[in-house]
Amino acid sequence: MEPVDALERIAFLLERQGAATYRVQAFRGAAAALGALSDEELRARARQGTLVRLKGLGPKTTRVVEEALAGVRPTYLAHLEDEAGAPLVEGERGQRLRRALRGDCHLHSDWSDGGSPVEVMARAARDLGHEWCVLTDHSPRLTVARGLSAQRLREQLELVAEVNERLAPFRLLTGIECDILDDGSLDQEPELLERLDVVVASVHSKLRMDRAPMTRRMVAAVRNPLVDVLGHCTGRLVTGRGRPESEFDADEVFAACAEHRTAVEINCRPERLDPPRRLLRRALAAGTLFAIDTDAHAPGQLDWQIYGCARAEECDVPAERVITTWTARQLATWTTTGRTPR
Repeated sequence: MEPVDALERIAFLLERQGAATYRVQAFRGAAAALGALSDEELRARARQGTLVRLKGLGPKTTRVVEEALAGVRPTYLAHLEDEAGAPLVEGERGQRLRRALRGDCHLHSDWSDGGSPVEVMARAARDLGHEWCVLTDHSPRLTVARGLSAQRLREQLELVAEVNERLAPFRLLTGIECDILDDGSLDQEPELLERLDVVVASVHSKLRMDRAPMTRRMVAAVRNPLVDVLGHCTGRLVTGRGRPESEFDADEVFAACAEHRTAVEINCRPERLDPPRRLLRRALAAGTLFAIDTDAHAPGQLDWQIYGCARAEECDVPAERVITTWTARQLATWTTTGRTPR
C-alpha cells in the first residue's frame, strides 16, 4: 500500500467512525504533505529519518508512512480496520436498498462547513460505487457554516464542471442545501437556483416555531417548483445533548410534498436519523418520494447511507420510490419535468 493511500484510508475510517475532526485532520494533512513530495524525495527522507521533521507529519503518521514504504501493512491501519471497518448495521439490514442506490443528493465540501475539497468528496462517492452525487453546500444565511453567497456559488459551478471533466463518467451534480426562511421562501437567488441540478431545502433556524406557522413555512417551501428535496424535516438530534423534533402538521406537509414532487429526505447521519420511523411511515402513506442521503461533511461519512437504507426497509419503502436509486438522467428528467422513471 502506498503511504498516501494508507493515510487516506485511515482518515476515511476515522470519519466513518465519527471520530473527532482533529484526529482526521492529522492523517489528511499528512497525506497532503506527502502529495507535495516526489517519490524519490519521500524515500530519501525515510532513509535519513527526517520524515517527522516534515510539516504536517507527527510520530504516528510518520510510523504509518515508514511501515507502508517497508511493504508492511501499517499497524495503526490494521487496528482501525478491525475497530472501525466492520459493517455499520447487523446482517442484511438495508443491504437490498443499498445495492440499488446510484447516488447521494446531500453532501458538503470545504466550501461551506465540510472538511474536504470538492473533488475529494466526489472521488470518495465514486469509489463507494456511486454513479453520481450532488454537491449541496449551504446557502448564505447560515453564516456559521460559511454559506455560499450567489457569487461563491457561481464560482463553485465552474469548479464542478472542471471536476466532471476529470472524473467522467462519474457525475458530480450541482446543488445547494438552501435555508427555508421564516416565511417559507428560499435563501438564494431564484435565477441561480434554476441553474442547479438539485435543490435541497431545510429548516436551520427557529426550530421551535409554533406548529401552525412552522407548517405554513414548510408547505410554502415544498410547493416551490425550485425545491426537489425536503431535508431532515424534523431537525431533531438524537445523540449528545439532543434536540427535540420541530412541531408541524406532518400529514399536511407530506401531502404537499407528494403533490408538488418534492422528495422527503431520509437523513442518514447517526445523530439525526430523520425523519423518525413513525413519520417515515406517514410520508410513505402520503405517496411521497424519498431521497436516502448521507448529509456527509467528510468522505468517510458517505458510507453512512446504510443507516438510512436499513430504516427505509424497516418501513417498507420500495426502491422505485427512492430517487437516489435512479440514474443521473432519470433524476434530471424528474427535476425538470416531474416525470418519474417507468
